Amino acid sequence: MNQQSHESGSVAQVTHLPEPEPSYGRHAEESTVSLRAPRTLAETGLPQEFVTRLVLKSVLLHGKSNFADLAERHKLSVGVLDDVLAFLVREHLVEITHRGTHDIDVQLRLTDSGRNLAQDEMTRCRYCGPAPVAFDSYAASVREHSIRWVRITQSDVSAAFHDVVIDHALLDAAAASLNAGRPLMLHGLAGSGKTFLAERLGLLLRGNVPIPYALYVGGEIVQLYDTLVHRDAPEQNQAQASDRRWRMCSRPVVISGGELTLESLDLRYDATAGFYQAPPHMKANMGLYIVDDLGRQRIAPHDLLNRWLMPLDRGVDQFTLQSGSRFIAPFDVWPVFSSNLAPAQFDDAFLRRLGSKLYVGPLSVDDYRAVFNARCAALKLTAVQTSFDYLLHNLHLPSGKPFLACYPGDLLNLVAATAHYRGTAREVTGEGLREAWHSYFGTAMDHDSTYPPTADRPGQQLAAG
Repeated sequence: MNQQSHESGSVAQVTHLPEPEPSYGRHAEESTVSLRAPRTLAETGLPQEFVTRLVLKSVLLHGKSNFADLAERHKLSVGVLDDVLAFLVREHLVEITHRGTHDIDVQLRLTDSGRNLAQDEMTRCRYCGPAPVAFDSYAASVREHSIRWVRITQSDVSAAFHDVVIDHALLDAAAASLNAGRPLMLHGLAGSGKTFLAERLGLLLRGNVPIPYALYVGGEIVQLYDTLVHRDAPEQNQAQASDRRWRMCSRPVVISGGELTLESLDLRYDATAGFYQAPPHMKANMGLYIVDDLGRQRIAPHDLLNRWLMPLDRGVDQFTLQSGSRFIAPFDVWPVFSSNLAPAQFDDAFLRRLGSKLYVGPLSVDDYRAVFNARCAALKLTAVQTSFDYLLHNLHLPSGKPFLACYPGDLLNLVAATAHYRGTAREVTGEGLREAWHSYFGTAMDHDSTYPPTADRPGQQLAAG
């Protein structure tokens, strides 16, 4: 197994995160999975009984409905609705109240029998959104758009991280881990920039992927599309999926933090609604899944990591429905684990499955200065000539605090807030930095510090190196 290690990386953002430009990264191969709109009920891959009951619930909830309403609610074509209507009329479950000259101009209402059946179905499952996609179609689509198709070049990385102060050896090793299709661990001190780096790696995952609103598996519905984690592709790219049960999206980037539990990695069944929510790593399929603060979850790290062994080994995960039936789902993500703990504190069986374990450490003095200046500019603060030297000589060195990427922004935010509160100039002085420092770290104010340094009190000198 090819494992990489890096012991001196550091990272910091120097400007606001830009919208990604479509000029770098590699696209997945063209899909051979058909996303053409189904013309008949059979082509949906869904059982007739399921679709007819979905339509009955829809009419129950919304009253008299026409084909245009139903097509928009459930993302189904007129051809499919014609098949459904023929069955419903034949079974005396609906009545046609109006039929115009166009196929879409059909209006219907429930009969008493249809209303009773719809109400029974609502007690079992209240889902009434876009018609789901058959699970086999979803699994085939994930294979076609797999994250393993993605290949990153150095120019891709340069474009995505052009505004970031970072150790390039660290960045090259992280990108190589993606190209190798191997999980990545970022470890180091809190505040060193691990989470920021992990999220920014998502900009390397170019290309759009189809995400279904929901899945039909084992007679149940699993809701997959999530507006909180799935970002729609530009409007012109939506045409790639004429089957409107899918949405074309950027490759997802999903983050789980300290709230992660074993239960949240399984299907979540809502007993009131009667359907399931997909777990975060299923929502991340074909994209990046970040587990932040690994080791700080409410469950033992050993138990959490054991849960990942089969998915990391085999690229699949197993889920169990309320009925007891099980199904195998793709685990097609690039996992990135971020932790304040050293790799030696984790189980060897888990570490063997990682491609790279990269240390994200403090910044160099020059990089720290670059971050400081960039944050001043972003906050519209004016730094006097000696303010950064004061930060180094009179605050960092006496305290032994490392040059972590988070400190300049956090301290300068306090300086800006104080200036706004007092109505003073937005200027960064040694006195302002000293106040911010003691407030930030919760230490007693040292009234012996002088600013600016004078000939008789020059302050501590920066150690060489």
